[in-house]
Amino acid sequence: MNAQKRIVIIDDHDTFRASLRQIIGRMAGFTVAGEAADSRQGEAEVRRLRPDLAVIDLSLPDRSGIQLTRILRLAVPETKIVIVSMHSKIDYIVGALRAGATGYVIKESVSGCLRDALEAVLRNEHYLDAALSQEIASRLLETAEVMDIADATYGNLTSREQEVLRMLARGDAVKDIADQLCISVKTVTNHRANILSKLDLHSTADLVRYAAKLGLLEEAE
Repeated sequence: MNAQKRIVIIDDHDTFRASLRQIIGRMAGFTVAGEAADSRQGEAEVRRLRPDLAVIDLSLPDRSGIQLTRILRLAVPETKIVIVSMHSKIDYIVGALRAGATGYVIKESVSGCLRDALEAVLRNEHYLDAALSQEIASRLLETAEVMDIADATYGNLTSREQEVLRMLARGDAVKDIADQLCISVKTVTNHRANILSKLDLHSTADLVRYAAKLGLLEEAE
């Protein structure tokens, strides 16, 4: 008998998480291994449990689902990711796919298509809601701006450097970053210098442009 596929649910709405638990509970072969109500808690759960699948809300209170997807693809690449969202705009879908998700489901369709989405991504296929086919998913990926080089350089940063990068790019002052991370101003300054060196950037403006291209500044509406 095949082992059940383990899923972590990351969504800040208690009611929707409960609905997902019920839906998944009726699916043979799948089980909910963990839950989280925000991105950082979700990242910790996925790192700890290393599940087969993560079902992630696009709109999270601390970071977007796209940002979290990018982090998890680097940290736990074996975990497949399905984004669930109220949004059906192509920009969100392309952003999710480029970040590393292989499934995208509209929340109102979850009860009818979640199983299909989970099974598809486990087969290493892209699954898009609204009857979008594998061929269309491939075309979306082909026409999206290529970020392979940026992705590779971003992966060279430590997790703390990635965190400092995101905070600098959104305009946080060095002192504020130091206070939030409970480190010294000098340490933040050293992180900034290391980030610029590793990414071959020369100014904060370059850093902001880099972060924007990589999708690190995306805010889910």
